[in-house]
Amino acid sequence: MRAHRRTHLWVPLAGFGALLCVWEIAVRLTEVRPQILPAPSLVASSGWAHRSAIFEHAVATLGVTAVGFGISLVCAWAIAIAIDWSSLLRRGVIPLLVASQTIPIVAIAPLMIIWFGFGLLPKVIVVALVTFFPIAIGLVEGFARTDREASALLRSMGAGRIREFLLVRLPSALPSFFTALRIGITYAVVGAIFAEYVGAQHGLGIYMSVQKNAFRTDLVLAAVGVTAALSIALYLSTIIVERLVIPWHITERRAAHEH
Repeated sequence: MRAHRRTHLWVPLAGFGALLCVWEIAVRLTEVRPQILPAPSLVASSGWAHRSAIFEHAVATLGVTAVGFGISLVCAWAIAIAIDWSSLLRRGVIPLLVASQTIPIVAIAPLMIIWFGFGLLPKVIVVALVTFFPIAIGLVEGFARTDREASALLRSMGAGRIREFLLVRLPSALPSFFTALRIGITYAVVGAIFAEYVGAQHGLGIYMSVQKNAFRTDLVLAAVGVTAALSIALYLSTIIVERLVIPWHITERRAAHEH
């Protein structure tokens, strides 16, 4: 089983390595200017040479991501629980949540800078707006998948609504929550980068914008690589947390895939 998973891991790594080789060879053969398309070796060497600055901006981006995503989680849980407890809220709030996703973040982000300045608040709001919807909807659908027979059994034994929620509805929603969490955490990094790109003093987004204006495409791509690494690390961290919180679901999912 472990050998099988290692095989799956090596496939994308080998594909990525092949892509870098083709890229490097193509740049050297065509002698394209590095301002247009630098070779991967130049991106890596430039990124290493500027590692202190990139690290400083990456920490700022990670902070924005963490705060914005934390607020998004709190709001998503609160609204999803309220919707689960009230059919009136379900009919009234879900259409508003869907409508909120039709608002283009590209248009809203610059307005956030105008309204709230260049501090932490506008970037946190953008991250929360980007990540709130998939988590809230994942939770709502997870609550809706609760086994009705289990709920009926608990109620027949005298359990109240809070006890039913804690023992049946909440565990039933956790698999959907973690699926939404994995989607949301990758969106969170992208949202933070975009908010910083529009206007900020620190962060990978503003670092990319400055380097782009200086025609340092190698440093822009180095920052893109760090962004991808951050997103992958956060994604993997959600899988670790999922295995710790709901190990039974991991076992069931693995058994389902084997069949």
